[in-house]
Amino acid sequence: MRHLSQLADLNVRRRRLGMSAETLAQRSGLSRQTVHRVLSGGSASFQNVIAIAGVLGMSHSFLATKSVQDIREQQAEAKAQELVGMVQATCGLESQAVDQEHIDEMVRQTVHELLAGPNRKLWAA
Repeated sequence: MRHLSQLADLNVRRRRLGMSAETLAQRSGLSRQTVHRVLSGGSASFQNVIAIAGVLGMSHSFLATKSVQDIREQQAEAKAQELVGMVQATCGLESQAVDQEHIDEMVRQTVHELLAGPNRKLWAA
């Protein structure tokens, strides 16, 4: 019975992260159907479970290797860097370069907004 409990732990972790099953599928390289089957306690290969656990920041023993907050902050930082990079590139094309101090502030502000906003914006591709 521990098997079902461990699979339930994956789903609890996914919900705590605010990550949709579809996003989890994309990030783990598995189909949406496979992710749903695994998270609902259906048949699952060890490889699929490990792929899902890795995306959720959990070890193969389903112990958290990173805190939920750390994973969310990493995601927000990466997404903020990407978004600000697009703004910086656009400004560069228009010969309106932004200095590093302003870029850093834009990243900090974007991280804050992503963490405070809807989960779907944080995890959107």
